[in-house]
Amino acid sequence: MTKVYIENQNFKGINLFEKGLAIGEYENCTFHTCILSNLTLSDIKFLDCQFEECDLSLAKISGSSFQNVMFKNSKLLGMPFDECNKFLFSVSFNGCQLNLSSFYKMTLKNMIFNHCELKEVDFTESNLTNSSFNNCDLYGAIFVNSNLEKADFRNAFNFNIDPEINKIRKAKFSINTIAGLLDKYDIEID
Repeated sequence: MTKVYIENQNFKGINLFEKGLAIGEYENCTFHTCILSNLTLSDIKFLDCQFEECDLSLAKISGSSFQNVMFKNSKLLGMPFDECNKFLFSVSFNGCQLNLSSFYKMTLKNMIFNHCELKEVDFTESNLTNSSFNNCDLYGAIFVNSNLEKADFRNAFNFNIDPEINKIRKAKFSINTIAGLLDKYDIEID
């Protein structure tokens, strides 16, 4: 199968589930209001791309590359990011729904999650050093043996992080969010 190279192209309002997306490399492309849910995106390389108001829920991304990719106001439910190519993996999320997604054992240093729903997302054994969770809902998110050093949780909410099984040195929390570190002790905080 021939791989395509597509550069500087705008995809707008397209239901790619019906047409599919050609395997290859997409550089500096914009996807706006596109439906890619349940689509096989395996082995596709996205470089300097932006997804805005798109639905990528349950897309298959095994072996795909995401390098300097921004997701804005998009739905990415159940995304197995832990199955994509980890080499030069660099993404940011603004206003996205990432519920039930997985970042298991991933290096996510300096990752930016801004105004996102991260309910039941798996961050087990991930390195989130210096990452930011600005105004993010982390209800049921899993943090086990995760490196959260210098991560910013000051405006995050609904998280439950056990300091005994995660690295939290110099992580930032506000007085309003500190209860998320003490849930396992079943104590009352006023």
